[in-house]
Amino acid sequence: MHASLDGFVASANGKLNWVTVNDEIFDFVDSFTKMADTALYGRVTYQMMEAYWPTAGQEADASKHDKEHSRWYEKVNKVVLSRTLPGQGLKNTVIINDHLAENIHAIKQSPGNDILIFGSPATSHTLLKEDLIDEFRIFVNPVLLGKGFPLFSGIEETIKLELAGYKNFSSGVVALHYKKKQ
Repeated sequence: MHASLDGFVASANGKLNWVTVNDEIFDFVDSFTKMADTALYGRVTYQMMEAYWPTAGQEADASKHDKEHSRWYEKVNKVVLSRTLPGQGLKNTVIINDHLAENIHAIKQSPGNDILIFGSPATSHTLLKEDLIDEFRIFVNPVLLGKGFPLFSGIEETIKLELAGYKNFSSGVVALHYKKKQ
């Protein structure tokens, strides 16, 4: 998840034009997407991803990142939290529309690698309330938005974290990796 220094993941009008992405950040993200075999999305983010990634790597001007991520997206298992998206006929995709905690726990307990949540801030808020997020990877961008959609919302109890790693990028972005304390 990308966030502004003041803790927003989208501007007040929903824009992400303040997010810094470049090859250095893409290469870093690729290092942990390779460890994941499941991507979790909310409906809105899934539909944006589905509109772009299946063909992005085939475009004449596709970057190295577009090609690699497009191949990964094609193979990865996708889980989408949605009450409105129909679940039939979607390749490598499961729609969860009820019994959230039970379904996510079942996925976490099944054989496989990491599960990554891409963007999907409302979904992340829901998963956080259900205590279903084990780690946080936040890319703090050197910008103050003043208002917008918050990174965290509705937290009712203290959640203690421990720093698992960080990386500074030449753009001024800092990637923070936190795990929940046991």
